[in-house]
Amino acid sequence: MRRWALVVGASGDIGAALANQLAADGWSLYLHYHQNAARVEAACAALSAAYPKQDFLAVPYDLTDVAHLDDFIGQLFAVDAVIFAAGQTYYHLFKDTTATELSALFRVHLLTPMAMLAGLQDKLARSGQGRVVFIGSVYGAAGSAMEVAYSAVKGGQSAFVHAYAKEVASLGITANVVAPGAVATKMNRQFDAATLAAVQADIPAGRFAQPGDVCYFVRTLLDPAAAYLTGQTLYVTGGWLQ
Repeated sequence: MRRWALVVGASGDIGAALANQLAADGWSLYLHYHQNAARVEAACAALSAAYPKQDFLAVPYDLTDVAHLDDFIGQLFAVDAVIFAAGQTYYHLFKDTTATELSALFRVHLLTPMAMLAGLQDKLARSGQGRVVFIGSVYGAAGSAMEVAYSAVKGGQSAFVHAYAKEVASLGITANVVAPGAVATKMNRQFDAATLAAVQADIPAGRFAQPGDVCYFVRTLLDPAAAYLTGQTLYVTGGWLQ
């Protein structure tokens, strides 16, 4: 039976890597994006050529817009898994954070994903093996100066799945967070070489994670054999901040 996964944030580094790996695992995919249409449409074309028996659809949506969410959900005819890989952050002191920034972080990381899941729950329950995975952050537990609001919403993701998993376990749906530490993605390329080197020196594993390191645990959680693991946050940090 064909399995469908929605990858929210498929134009990002982790989302794009995850799309490639899930396609190789046999999933058909909805690849969500907001602004980077070219990257996602190219990915759909490449994946369709590589896996002609599966389907790959690009689905645009602005995660800061809750008003039109029903329209977005309505175009998804089957959903067996949802992975929330979209993310953004602001790097400055909390006292300099604006209400606009707070609203954007809350909507992208928490409000819209929660509202989306409320609308998708019946579809996720159909197979008896529905899967929900958030790409969180170690900062959701450890906290980070200069990224206080980001830390708060990432902690909120863990609190959400801890509670939500209890409601949907009887439906066969699991909900978990995979929380990376420092990952070699474009979000971290804003920092200079000295700053990145200092962080790397603090990581016991001796390197930044690659997107594939994170994807491994997402794929594991999507496996039908992972049905007994739910409501958890898995910290994939190379030992950093643990």
